[in-house]
Amino acid sequence: MLELLAAKLECSLTYLINGVTAEQMHDLELGLNYASMALENGEVAEARRRYAELLEDGSLAGLAPLRQRAEFGYALASEACGDLDEAITVLTRLHDAGDAGERPVAVAVALSRCHRERGDLAAAVRVGEVALLGTGRPAWNDELVELGATLLAAYLVRGDLLRASQFARELLTAAENLNTPRAVVAACWNAALVAESSGRGEEALSLAERALAVQSETGESRNLARLRQAYALLRLRVRPAEAQACRDLMLRGERELRESSASTVDIARCLVNLAKAEIVLGDPGKAVEYARRGRDMLDERTSALLAEAHLVLGNALLLFHQSEEASAELTVVESMLVNTPPSRRAAEGWLTTATALEQLGDEEASEAAYHRALACAGL
Repeated sequence: MLELLAAKLECSLTYLINGVTAEQMHDLELGLNYASMALENGEVAEARRRYAELLEDGSLAGLAPLRQRAEFGYALASEACGDLDEAITVLTRLHDAGDAGERPVAVAVALSRCHRERGDLAAAVRVGEVALLGTGRPAWNDELVELGATLLAAYLVRGDLLRASQFARELLTAAENLNTPRAVVAACWNAALVAESSGRGEEALSLAERALAVQSETGESRNLARLRQAYALLRLRVRPAEAQACRDLMLRGERELRESSASTVDIARCLVNLAKAEIVLGDPGKAVEYARRGRDMLDERTSALLAEAHLVLGNALLLFHQSEEASAELTVVESMLVNTPPSRRAAEGWLTTATALEQLGDEEASEAAYHRALACAGL
C-alpha cells in the first residue's frame, strides 16, 4: 500500500515513511558514521561538533533510531570532552524516557559512570541497581556484567566496602559462567580494585593480571593501553619496591595511548600516574614535570582528576623544596575538595592534603583537613 501511495505521489518510499529522501537518509547515516569514527579516533571535540550539527538538523526528528544514535554519541563525546553535566542531561533523558532504542544497558553504563565521576554517588548507584537488582532481575550477559562492574566502582568510591566485596563475588561468578573475554575483563578488573581497597593486595594483582592477559589477547589497543596504565598504578600501590618496573609500564602505556585514539583526559591521567611513580622513585624533579604537564591538559570540567593533578604536583614540589609553590597548589586542592561530595575518594584527597600541609608547618590548616577527611569517611 505504501509503495502504491509513493508511486501515486511520485516520491520515494523512504520519503513517505520517514519524511526524508533516500539521498538525505544516506547523508545522515554518513554523517553519523563520520562522527562515530572521530570519537573512536580520539578526536572528541570534532565528534561532539558533528553530533551536535546532526541533532540540530530537523531531519532526525522523525527518525528515532538515528536520533537515538546521535544523542548517545553526543553524550559520549561530551563526556570525553570533560563536560559531564551535558552528558548526564542527555543520558538521563534517554534513560528516563525509555528512549535508548537498542542500547538501554549501554546508556545505563554511561549514565552511572558519569554520575560517579561527577561525584553524585547516590545517582550512580541508583541507575545500576534499578537495572540489575530490581524486580524481574535479568539473566547475566556481557553488557550487564559491564553495568555490574560500573555499579561496583560506585560502591567502591562511596566507601561501601562490605557491599562491594559481596557484589564483586557475584560478578566474578557471573563472568566465570559466561566465560567471555568482555565479561572476564570487566569483572576481574573491578574486583581487583575492591580487593586492593580491602587490604588484599596480592589477590588484587592476581585478578588485574588476569584481566590484562585477556585484554592483551582480544582487546582494542586504546582499552589495552588504559588497562596497562591502571594495572601499573595498582602494582605501584601494592608493591612500591617495584616502582621502576611500574614506571616503565606507565611509559609504555603512554606511548600506546598517544598512538591510539585516546583522549586528552586519558593522557593527562597517565602523566599524573607517572608523577606518582617518580615520587616513589625519589625523583621529585621529574614528578613535577609530569604533574605540570598533566595538570595543564585539564580544566574544571574534569574536576576530580584536576584536583588529583594539583595534589600530586603539590607533593612533588614539597619534596623538591619549593614550599611556596607547593602551598599554592595545596590551596587550590582545598578549594576544589570543599565542593566535592563526601566519598572514599574525597577522604583520600583530604588525608593526603592534610599530610602535606603538616609537612609545610601549617598545623591549623592540616588539622582542618584531617577533620574533613574523617567527615568524608563517615567518622
